Amino acid sequence: MRRFLEGFYGYAFAVLFCLALVGVFLLVTPQSRTEHIPVVDYSMTVAELRRVAPYEVRVPEPVPAGWVPNSSSVDKRGHVTWRLGFATAQREHATLAQSDEPAQAFANRLANSDKVTGTRQIAGQAWQERFRSDKNQRTLVLPAPGVTVVVTGTAGWDELTALAASLKPLPKGTAPPSPVPSSPAPS
Repeated sequence: MRRFLEGFYGYAFAVLFCLALVGVFLLVTPQSRTEHIPVVDYSMTVAELRRVAPYEVRVPEPVPAGWVPNSSSVDKRGHVTWRLGFATAQREHATLAQSDEPAQAFANRLANSDKVTGTRQIAGQAWQERFRSDKNQRTLVLPAPGVTVVVTGTAGWDELTALAASLKPLPKGTAPPSPVPSSPAPS
């Protein structure tokens, strides 16, 4: 027996024993094969933003089909900034951001670039295009009086354009749209 546990045979036996333990562990451990993307209801964030923002808030109405809102935050330090993140229908990332921060600084920071590569007409407005290839990041920027709107992420231009086209101004004092389609009542 001692001869079996020494040298090459001992080494091979130890490796096989470890692999067997790993195999048993993988068989016993529960594994989910389904995708889990957290869903957030951003209506409370929009309500807060409408109270504190000095600008007219733009919200996606409707949210593009198959998109999942997965993060929403308002930052009120210095300037009022709202970020709303999405997992797109193609499972890429897209973010809508709005702020009263100076347009150039805000757009450059979110786009990770200060280079405008073109313009795109969306819903009758001229949006700046920016692209940063090393991060595979596409950005659309709409500088407007008092607010800069940025749509950015790893999503393709068509998905970012769809998000930008879905934006509707939400004047103060109106009810926010439902961010997640309501499910039918059980019968």
